[in-house]
Amino acid sequence: MTKTAIITDTDASLPLELAKDYGIFQVPIIVQFGAESFRAVYDIDDAQTFARIDQTGKLPTTSAPSPGQFAEAFKTAFNAGYDDILCLTVSSEVSATYAAALNAASLFPDKEISVLDTKSLTACQGFMALAAAKTLKKGASKANALAAAEDVGKRSSLFAALATVKYLAMSGRVGHLAAGVANFLNVKPILTIRDGKLDLLEKVRTQSKAWDRVVALAVEKSAGSLIEQMAIVHVCAPEAAKKLEELLRAHLPCPDEILYTELTPGLSVHSGAGLVGVGMVVRDR
Repeated sequence: MTKTAIITDTDASLPLELAKDYGIFQVPIIVQFGAESFRAVYDIDDAQTFARIDQTGKLPTTSAPSPGQFAEAFKTAFNAGYDDILCLTVSSEVSATYAAALNAASLFPDKEISVLDTKSLTACQGFMALAAAKTLKKGASKANALAAAEDVGKRSSLFAALATVKYLAMSGRVGHLAAGVANFLNVKPILTIRDGKLDLLEKVRTQSKAWDRVVALAVEKSAGSLIEQMAIVHVCAPEAAKKLEELLRAHLPCPDEILYTELTPGLSVHSGAGLVGVGMVVRDR
């Protein structure tokens, strides 16, 4: 029977141990502080990233893995006994990762390598990779695994609240004046995945109202459906993440097990510390 490897990147926000349990390879996004380069998740986590940011007052840059990094991951999988590969990358709308994976696949003309642009990111991308891996564990084909991943992608959504726009201002994504006004007014942006990007959905006042709004959006999204999977995503905010879970469980029939995960530095440098959100996969009753 053909043995298929699942490969993704660290923007999928999959904890390393969970990925290991399902045999998922993760190629790291690169985080660059000046002349120093770090592999997201493997060399640097969110806490370490923001400790450096707050110390220096400067954001790092991030970049997609190189084709060479993907080629090395593909080679590792083949050397481990896999016959072919299904690679699921972060959305091409936010990263050159998909293009890098395609370029790497072209270096193996005699191998079966399928590369999927998930058009997603963070936990929703992670759920797609997990769906593919779980399907393969049941003895299904790569085509079935790909179909399962795409199906989960269509049924997944994410809602998150920023704690501050300070880091958006540092990145130039909003003007410093706008950031100052937003902080003065205690405005908390609500983000969602839209058209393959982490996009502004709306703005509310105060942190508690932001969390309430995230919960309300999750309730609206899951109305009439069953919540198949759920993840709490955060950036250096474990206590806030626990509070969000309490609110979600008070208003929704949540799964018994909820995945807790960091956003990871490839994404968190663009959102800032304090972000808390919920990713979920729903299905018809």
